[in-house]
Amino acid sequence: MKKIALHWQILIAILLAVPFGIFFHTLPPNIKFIGDMFINALKMIAIPVVLTSLITGVASLGGYKDLGRLAGKTFAFYIGTTALAGTIGIILVNIFKPGVGVDLNLSETVTDLPATSLSFGEQVKAMIPSNIVHAIANGDMLPIIFFAILFGYFITKVAKEHQDFMIKLFESGFEIFMKITLFIVRFTPLGVFAIVSNIIAAQGGDPQRLAAVIGSLGLFTMIIWGGCLIHGGIILPSLVYAFTKLNPYKHIKQMSVPLLTAFTTCSSGAALPLTIRDSQEKTGISNKIASFVLPLGSTVNMNGTALYEGVTAIFIAQAYGIDLTITQEIVIIVTAVLASIGAAGIPMAGLVMISVVLLAVGLPLEGIGLVLAVEQLCDMIRTTTNVYGDTCASVIIAHTEGEKLNLPRLFPKRAEA
Repeated sequence: MKKIALHWQILIAILLAVPFGIFFHTLPPNIKFIGDMFINALKMIAIPVVLTSLITGVASLGGYKDLGRLAGKTFAFYIGTTALAGTIGIILVNIFKPGVGVDLNLSETVTDLPATSLSFGEQVKAMIPSNIVHAIANGDMLPIIFFAILFGYFITKVAKEHQDFMIKLFESGFEIFMKITLFIVRFTPLGVFAIVSNIIAAQGGDPQRLAAVIGSLGLFTMIIWGGCLIHGGIILPSLVYAFTKLNPYKHIKQMSVPLLTAFTTCSSGAALPLTIRDSQEKTGISNKIASFVLPLGSTVNMNGTALYEGVTAIFIAQAYGIDLTITQEIVIIVTAVLASIGAAGIPMAGLVMISVVLLAVGLPLEGIGLVLAVEQLCDMIRTTTNVYGDTCASVIIAHTEGEKLNLPRLFPKRAEA
């Protein structure tokens, strides 16, 4: 028998969980432990993935000593656009407030958030751990991320033989943890069924409350799509034009195959070979730029993922009846940017990374169950945004390096004048 794709398995699980929760609302509590085990597995793998991926990503830059300028431009663009995407998401979710006023019987389970009692200055100070082992044991994500970046940077400062050994060590660790992640993701349909059926059952069969939940998730999905379309359809093309004066929409047409591949597979890694090929053959970007900027981008440049994580965190807080301050939302943006850097270019990686953001501000991971029903719809658009952001970076950086690209100017007459 032909194996059913994972996203179809998840969809089937959701379609079965909804009527199960409605018509048999006394039974889902009996399988709640399955959802709890799935959430625990996500908690288990989040920290190892972040540690190994960030250390490997930062340390790998040391191998491009002759491309220091190129690396600086690339990282500046990636960090800047990812932060911008996260900010767009935060603004939209605060304007439309999809989780406010929706009674999900969840607010009573949360009494205090560790991160909410800290000022911004205290949050910054807390990023430097006094004991990294203690931070790892307690799941304090900001200190862990800070330590991983610091560790990765100083790997590049040791002797070549030690540097090569450490990079290979953490690359191997990252590969192992990603295998574990893929193994955990296989059980997503079971976890989804248990979590969603319990959320539906918690409404007690009340059709009005169920309608409120469905409407809230629909608005949440529209915010994700709207934010990605604003970022990918306006912000990124505007940056391409601002830096190059070239036609960004002609570039989108050139990248149509890898963008459609990203949209249908929900994997920037799967689209990467096509992205590199079309960037070189259609846009005219050199192998030197494409082979550095695009693979790095598939790992560290996650514009759509950062937007999704920020929106999801605040949506979950709203659903739990928690008012977040500006300081806490800034922490969410920063953590979403840093966590998205560690999000590997595979399907469902965002599901693991959202747990990092929730842990950073002390929100309950059980809230992930609220958005699992629309995870696939959100994954499609955010992965496409991720890949398009990579291609925009390659165009801008290639242009600033003096390369002549196969793109016309957006306003040729004005250019001739």
